[in-house]
Amino acid sequence: MRAAADENVGLLVFPELSLTGYELDLAAELAFSERDPRLAPLIDLASSRQLAVVVGAPVRIAPRLCIGAFIVYPDRRVELYTKHRLGAFPPDVNPGGTVPPAEATVFPPGDRNPLVEWDGHTGAVAVCADIGRPAHAKAAAERGARTYAASMFVIPSDLDAETARLRAYAVEHGMAIVFANYGGPSGGLPSAGRSAILSQEGETLTQLDAAGSGIAIAVEEGSRWRAKNVAVDGA
Repeated sequence: MRAAADENVGLLVFPELSLTGYELDLAAELAFSERDPRLAPLIDLASSRQLAVVVGAPVRIAPRLCIGAFIVYPDRRVELYTKHRLGAFPPDVNPGGTVPPAEATVFPPGDRNPLVEWDGHTGAVAVCADIGRPAHAKAAAERGARTYAASMFVIPSDLDAETARLRAYAVEHGMAIVFANYGGPSGGLPSAGRSAILSQEGETLTQLDAAGSGIAIAVEEGSRWRAKNVAVDGA
């Protein structure tokens, strides 16, 4: 967050379950409440650095445990998006290793869907498998979103298909795309990395490497875009 604020970023999007990792077996133990005190450092930073943040965690909404994405605003407001469409990895995703349980065995589908507002812009949040339902992106555009913020955990074999899906949404709905993915393994599975930002025309404006920590940054200036990548200490 500090590194993004140093670059005058207005909205920073982290991957799915970014506060805990994609650790479904630990989700109940690590779950956040809606007003969890562990969010305090993020709220303080968002306020002091005037930065809106989308950050993921398992969230307990009694009696349910949901995959959540907190939206933390500079005015210290915190809103909550909950993942609508649950996913599962195929049994052969990790030969010789463990495979996470199907999400539906741990979580129910969520129904919270606030838009995210920053610096005069309007965006919509999606969490991973949400993007597999074209109606989700269509509804976001119909509600006025001009950015589709996809908080993801994408393995290498799925990267091309998921990127192509997001590119198609950009073109069809005229939305810029933020694709935030892990830069390393989580939950015993490899991640494809390659976090990226796409323009409304589906052009890749900037993209991170397959591994490592960093921030992909794009700023729209009139009819043009300015983009760059910033390395971040993985610690």
